[in-house]
Amino acid sequence: MSTERALIDALRALATSPAARGLADDAAVLELGGERLVLTLDTLLEAVHFLPDDPPQDVAWKLVAVNASDLAAKGAQPLGCLYSHALGETRWDHAFLEGLGEACRHFALPLLGGDTVRMPEGAPRSFSLTALGRGPTATSVPSRTMARPGDAIWVSGTIGDSGLGLDLLLGKTQAPCGPEADWLKTRYRRPMPDTRLGPALAPLVHAMMDVSDGLMVDLSRLAEASGAGAQLALERVPLSNAYRAVAGHDLAARLKAATAGDDYTLLFTAPPTHSARIRTIANEHDTPLAKIGTITPTTGLTLHFEGAPMPLPERLGYEH
Repeated sequence: MSTERALIDALRALATSPAARGLADDAAVLELGGERLVLTLDTLLEAVHFLPDDPPQDVAWKLVAVNASDLAAKGAQPLGCLYSHALGETRWDHAFLEGLGEACRHFALPLLGGDTVRMPEGAPRSFSLTALGRGPTATSVPSRTMARPGDAIWVSGTIGDSGLGLDLLLGKTQAPCGPEADWLKTRYRRPMPDTRLGPALAPLVHAMMDVSDGLMVDLSRLAEASGAGAQLALERVPLSNAYRAVAGHDLAARLKAATAGDDYTLLFTAPPTHSARIRTIANEHDTPLAKIGTITPTTGLTLHFEGAPMPLPERLGYEH
């Protein structure tokens, strides 16, 4: 099977438990006597999800952060994690464990157990982590599938920073050495999902997921899973000051940001009547939330820039 989509379609015949949510979401949700256990798993593979010369502490941080981001997108409170470690060089492994401990403390995901494996000589490093969280009980656990026509589309934080940081590390984008470039590189190596924000937003949203493969491709997936469409206003996509300083903020820069991956911000839809409450949450958490579009009854993703329709780019984001 050549694509992620083909594999997931085949796996649906096996994942028949209601907890699997039809494999249309970022996490499983187990109902346990009035409690909801949210489970998610992510794998990081060297040269695919991190660079071979990335510091091991940062690799461990990213492993925990991407899973914490999935829990946040389900409105779940972190409970703990299990992870699989591919044994390698002793010094590298010990540095990795330093970063793992730091990240587990930061994201309130205590290590509960896991597994170790010995990789063949020369094989790329690979790490997997399963995170467990307690889902909301007074409201439904948000999914990708519940967006409704007329909903406003929101995103947290800023978009494109991690992708630009990766380009800087790979030498694909040139920028003067300085705080902006350093900050962007750190955004790639050490994502900072806000695990408090998802639970606060959960009672107000219809659909929610995190942005991992790129804003455009993830928004198209959310709309498709909901049987709806989405209209995205590119001029509203929030860009950081560092991104603007390095890449600008014209149409090309915004397209680049909206198709980059590894942002680990929240993408969600909510009725327009909830806008004031959502902005209150943004102020309480000191986290920017931007309204960037609308869910439409006609399927498919459409783009606008300053009021004018635009063709979709050839590539919407990262595809496995």
